Amino acid sequence: MTLFQKIKNALIGVLLLAAAVSLVLVPEESFVAIPVILGITLLVYGFRQLWFYFRMAKHMVGGKSILFRGIIILDVALFTVTISTMNSRIVILIYLLGIYAITGAIDVLRAVEAKQNGDSGWKFKLSRGIIGLAFTVALFIIGFILNQTNLFVYGYCISLTYSGVTRIIDAFRKTAIIYIS
Repeated sequence: MTLFQKIKNALIGVLLLAAAVSLVLVPEESFVAIPVILGITLLVYGFRQLWFYFRMAKHMVGGKSILFRGIIILDVALFTVTISTMNSRIVILIYLLGIYAITGAIDVLRAVEAKQNGDSGWKFKLSRGIIGLAFTVALFIIGFILNQTNLFVYGYCISLTYSGVTRIIDAFRKTAIIYIS
């Protein structure tokens, strides 16, 4: 990782922490802000995928998959932004729970794939996926069954804090350098 990438990751981590703190301070108004934040993030990521495709990936083997991924991510981003215009908190909460559940399931599947490939970090990926799924179940039980919907905002802020802290840690972690002689 270059110095610029390290600085960029550290700044993104700090911005994620600041967003988490600002959302915790006003949990009632955060129900509208959370889908907007997710939508904008997905829009940026989708445009980055399309930019990468048009600049480089169209000349690569499997480059069309990056194009399709970018288009699908942009569609999901637009759907996420339109969810924020709905006045139904239940739809927003179900959508957020769905995102948490899908993310946890993907982490578990990636861990299984990493174990089959002999990767040494599969245990961390598996634990992260299981924690994500357990987090989803806990938020569902607390939010819908006990009818405390403000805890969804706190759960989202916890995930933002986790992402911010891991980005900051990764920015200051020493990278292995492989020398070929």
